[in-house]
Amino acid sequence: MILETNTPIQQLNFDLFKQKQIEVFMKRDDLIHPFISGNKWRKLKFILDDAMAKNKKHLISFGGAYSNHLNALACAGATFGFKTTGFVRGEEISNHMIELNKLWGMELIFVDRTSYKNKQELFNTVFGDNEHAYFIDEGGAGDLGAKGCEEIVYELNEPFDKIFCPVGTSTTLQGITQAIQKKKLPTIAEGICVLKGAQEIDENLKRLNLQYLYKIHYRFHEGGYAKTTIELLDFIKMFSSHTGILLDQIYTGKMMKAVFELAEENYFSANSKIMCVHTGGLMGLLSIQSNK
Repeated sequence: MILETNTPIQQLNFDLFKQKQIEVFMKRDDLIHPFISGNKWRKLKFILDDAMAKNKKHLISFGGAYSNHLNALACAGATFGFKTTGFVRGEEISNHMIELNKLWGMELIFVDRTSYKNKQELFNTVFGDNEHAYFIDEGGAGDLGAKGCEEIVYELNEPFDKIFCPVGTSTTLQGITQAIQKKKLPTIAEGICVLKGAQEIDENLKRLNLQYLYKIHYRFHEGGYAKTTIELLDFIKMFSSHTGILLDQIYTGKMMKAVFELAEENYFSANSKIMCVHTGGLMGLLSIQSNK
């Protein structure tokens, strides 16, 4: 499964960064594909290869009503010839993401939040007898997803002191950190957690003995997952109008706002080179009006 991922790197020219004597860049993974973009594609790449190798023709996954992952999976399924089904958390609703998923042929099964917690049981109950069904965890989480995210680092042609990414399931951060370890780079992977009270995310990476190669920041969640603030929306508008790069309010907006705040706090040493990974998911911008 191939989409071009050697995406451009764009320097972010802000007075703050000049004042702090740091260089900040962005890897534009939002440009991979209009819908299968950013880490959504990177996490799916080897998952789809594995499904095809095992002759699995029906991809089953999970997400909320505004899930970028389900959106990407639905489009990828239509693109590469898979049938797709998404278990959607919560009551049945209609929104722009749901309708796009349907246009790409994804079957949607809405389930209550209690049942949704046991995803493997849901899969086994509905698709356990289907030899062509293939389980994909929420968000593309797992080691195959992380393997795809390792390629972010492999595509960089020069070293960076820090590589930042947003953190939800931690799969992207895991992949970046594994690649840093494999290449023996003098780089720290830094994740901005978009969830409130999610310190247990660390446990996923600790099992891989990656402790000294990454750091997760937990104070920049802006109220929690899918929560936002006027300050965050104002920041996104400022950033986008200055650079031409759109950020979403769920992931990349929080990451970049955090990088600016850390710079203000003199977190970065002078002459540091910092890479920020744009993980796509820009369809999430359309939910701002819906959530007012």
